[in-house]
Amino acid sequence: MAGIRRSAGGSASGRPAGRRARVRSLWGPRSVVGQMFVLQIVVVLLLTAGAIVLLLLMSRQQNAREAQSRSLALAEGFADAPGTAAAITSRDPTAVLQPRAEKARKGAKVDFVVVLNRQGTRLTHPLRDRIGKPSSARLALLLAGDTVLEERVGSLGPQVRAYVPVRDAGGTVVGAVGAGVTIARINSAAAERLPLVLTAAGAAVLLTSGGAALISRRLMRQTHGLGPSEITRMYEHHDAVLHSVREGVVITDSEGRLLLANDEARRLLHLPDDAEGRLLDALDLPRPIADLLTSDREATDELHQVRDRTFAVSQRPTGPAGRVATVRDTTDLLVASDQAREARRRLEVLHDAGVRIGTTLEVPRTARELAETTVGRFADFVTVDLVEAVLRGEEVQGTEHELRRVCVAGVREPPPLYPEGELIRIAPSTPQARGLATGAAVLEPRLADAPGWHTQDPERARLIVAAGVHSLITAPLTARGVLLGIAGFWRSERPEPFDADDRALAEEVAARAAVSLDNARRYTREHTMAVTLQRSLMPRYLPVQEAVEVAYRYLPAEAGVGGDWFDVIPLPGGRVALVVGDVVGHGLHAAATMGRLRTAVHNFSALDLPPDDILGHLDELVSRMDQERGAGDDGLDVTGATCLYAIYDPVTGNCAVARAGHPPPAVVLPDGRVEFPRIPVSPPLGAGGGLPFETAVLHLPAGSRLILYTDGLVESRDRDIDAGLARLRGAVSGQPDLDPEETCRAVLAALPGGQQRDDIALLVARTSRLDAERIAEWRVPSDTAAVAPVRAECARRLREWGLEEIVFTTELILSELITNAVRYASQPITVRLLYSTSLICEVFDGSSTSPHLRRASLTDEGGRGLFLVAQLADRWGTRYTADGKVIWTEQSPHGPAAPGGGPDLTDALLDHWNL
Repeated sequence: MAGIRRSAGGSASGRPAGRRARVRSLWGPRSVVGQMFVLQIVVVLLLTAGAIVLLLLMSRQQNAREAQSRSLALAEGFADAPGTAAAITSRDPTAVLQPRAEKARKGAKVDFVVVLNRQGTRLTHPLRDRIGKPSSARLALLLAGDTVLEERVGSLGPQVRAYVPVRDAGGTVVGAVGAGVTIARINSAAAERLPLVLTAAGAAVLLTSGGAALISRRLMRQTHGLGPSEITRMYEHHDAVLHSVREGVVITDSEGRLLLANDEARRLLHLPDDAEGRLLDALDLPRPIADLLTSDREATDELHQVRDRTFAVSQRPTGPAGRVATVRDTTDLLVASDQAREARRRLEVLHDAGVRIGTTLEVPRTARELAETTVGRFADFVTVDLVEAVLRGEEVQGTEHELRRVCVAGVREPPPLYPEGELIRIAPSTPQARGLATGAAVLEPRLADAPGWHTQDPERARLIVAAGVHSLITAPLTARGVLLGIAGFWRSERPEPFDADDRALAEEVAARAAVSLDNARRYTREHTMAVTLQRSLMPRYLPVQEAVEVAYRYLPAEAGVGGDWFDVIPLPGGRVALVVGDVVGHGLHAAATMGRLRTAVHNFSALDLPPDDILGHLDELVSRMDQERGAGDDGLDVTGATCLYAIYDPVTGNCAVARAGHPPPAVVLPDGRVEFPRIPVSPPLGAGGGLPFETAVLHLPAGSRLILYTDGLVESRDRDIDAGLARLRGAVSGQPDLDPEETCRAVLAALPGGQQRDDIALLVARTSRLDAERIAEWRVPSDTAAVAPVRAECARRLREWGLEEIVFTTELILSELITNAVRYASQPITVRLLYSTSLICEVFDGSSTSPHLRRASLTDEGGRGLFLVAQLADRWGTRYTADGKVIWTEQSPHGPAAPGGGPDLTDALLDHWNL
């Protein structure tokens, strides 16, 4: 029983004993934990000792600096103190300076404060028996005005002394002040910080012990209580695990000897059973893999082809003792990867086709985007052939047999394909013809064996094949059931021919491109219609007039036609109206609105109104155009328009200008200076809410150039109007000799590059003045007897101008107009004759009542004079001025156009009297 109890007791106490043994082994001097604990203790002690030594050295240096600072500050302060210099030179300096020196010494906690005279004799000293005795200070330096700092070992130990010269009011050195302090007097920082360092060292020792204990417990937990012997036995059986790994593992030593190869490595590399322990060079391994395994080179998934298999080999060194390498069979993975890569490439091409094709609404540009998206990634050369009607924006009939080559793109100089711009008639046997007939892509994997393709142009086909082109896909470009053209994808650089997947990709890309091409075709048609409409509404020629020399430019926007317009309108009195406007928006609606406004301006100008009244009528018209839309009308609103209206008078040189939301004009003076006159700006037409417009009057010297323009010339989304105005100024400034045509070219040449998003209308007018010799003016008193003398003067002036043919007619006209003014109007009454391209007769009066042409009855005694004027003059009318009105007439300077072509006054007057 006793033996059994001992056996039971040994079993019961065996586990604690084993655990204690494992703990002792972990903490033992030969264990990792024990060695690490000892190492940490040594490091902590060394760091503590080093910190104490460094602290003492730093404290000594700091004490020396503190002693220098304190002694120098005290010496300088005492030397500069009021009365020190005077006391040194006084009759009893010691009596004055000794109390002060002792007070300063005690206050600053220094060892001594000594005052010296010029002979170096001490005047003060803490020890009275040393007063009057010479000092050991370097007197020569002090008398020279230098400050002396020195360290010496005195009776109290190492000292720091500072001597500062004392100067009188004249700057002469009369003595010196010295102060000294022992370094031992400075509080030692080491003594204050040493307990902290020792405390930190103790804490570090405690942390080290705790860390060692924590690491011991963690090792026990991570090894699941296994001791070193159990871990050793576990690693002795690691090869059993390697047998189940589906990846070859090869371990070699530094001499290239095979130490270990698992079952998968033996199978992949066909290793013999006795391969372990042999040199790799002696084994029948593939040469590239053998070279890698015997080298020290690192590798990661390095691919090696061995017969029909592909191996991925990785190698890493295991230290100076050897290397470990893994071998994987990636043949099936590479095949799947190639298929996935090809599918991803096709998806990328489709994605880019959706993003990059159709960025603009231009047919040639869209065709170019189709080629640029696919060339080099899917095909080596790409051609795009379109029906002629597509390029013109017309409807496609579907019966076209000729295509225009729009684009050719390739990775290198293209082979002898049809060049861009060539008109191609498709042969019925070609793949292109089959694709056009069926609407599906046609694949020709080997062009050399495609007889139908050769029939198009045998010699060209032979040259294309000789250039290396070997495969072709033709994909029709069909959108909304309409055939627009065909795209050709050619392959030469890549050796493999196109396949069925490539044909499906070509069809998809062509379908997406066809939609963009059809959108561009539709836009081209609308753009062409809008441009045609707008140009038909713009002035086709400029009227003949002598007031200004005019040149103009109109540039439609690339993205859409706008509503910019201009006009030159001759006015009575030799004047001319210059108009520039801009309708907000683009397209047919803006062009039609522009035409309505231009017609309205002509009608309002016929009333001979000032510029502000003209703009007021236009503003009312634009507002009414918006009100004309019914509740169910889905048409576009007239969102507003801008306009600048100017009237130039060549007689006075004045130009009346008003603007509604329009940029200001530029005036180029005869000396080349450029000005932007301040003209009151009003809201755009249709947006002012009935606000009045203002007119500014400019005086333009003869030879000035008036530049009118729309906002597309000076501003856009990416540039400010101030920059545009500065560019306009720079284009014409300092060039006084430019005529209007040259001015237009200079202004447009200064435009920045890039796409033009807005229309530009530019009108340049160079002013001229009517020769004073061709102007005649007379004042007429309110007396009918004055009519005859004025009429005679007018006849004499006409004969001087060589207008004898119209003297009689002009006398009749003036007689009637002057008589009416004298009888029915008020003063002042003035007659003016202007001779330019025509003869203009003007009668000014102070009345605002306008005469009306009417048919006189049988019993009327008057009312026929105005009818007579209308019959004799080519044109006549009335305009109002600030002081009244003007009745004017115009006549050809050479009389009727043909003999006998003048009016039959007798018949006309009889008809007017109903006789």
